[in-house]
Amino acid sequence: MSLKRALITAASPALAITVFGVIYGSLARSELGFGATLLSSLFIFSGSVQFTIAGLAVAGAGAGALIVGALTLNLRNLLLGAVLRPRLEGGRRRRAVLAWFLTDESTGLALTGDGEAGRTLLISGTMFYLAWQLGTVLGLIGASLEGVVDLARATFPVLFIGLAALACPTLGIAVRALGAALMTIAVIAAAPELSAVAAVAAAVVVSLPGRSA
Repeated sequence: MSLKRALITAASPALAITVFGVIYGSLARSELGFGATLLSSLFIFSGSVQFTIAGLAVAGAGAGALIVGALTLNLRNLLLGAVLRPRLEGGRRRRAVLAWFLTDESTGLALTGDGEAGRTLLISGTMFYLAWQLGTVLGLIGASLEGVVDLARATFPVLFIGLAALACPTLGIAVRALGAALMTIAVIAAAPELSAVAAVAAAVVVSLPGRSA
């Protein structure tokens, strides 16, 4: 896979990761502080782990619970690494460097790409890392603006619907997924108590069969 093609392929997930970073930065600042939030993105680089740590911190969990939670979530990296290992070229030192960029998204691209898996992992992983840092910084800055945190809370539960659109096989399904996400965001923002109903309705809209081309 050429550098240009790898960058283009990773662009859409990188954009979504940036949005997640904005949400994390805006939500975590009030609980962890500016510095700790920024450092967590720089040195942890795992959205699921960071959101979990922030949530446990809000609940008053101790250091032991934070560590156990992080380790449990990171167990999946053992599986990702085991699946990807036969496709990686080079020695242990190179694989150790590539392990830093081992995320769900970069692993998926490395496994499905037609080029050298390690190169794809490095290029996409670097893009995702930079996107996560950019999103975190934007979220930290935006957290001081009125309404940003509330918008982030409303957006987070349904952002996965938009992410699903990235993998949709047809344009029609992608449009329905994005439309459902926007409608769900609007409902949650206007009536938070209806968030569960809105999410179910969105799922139904996306799953409705459309006319084949």
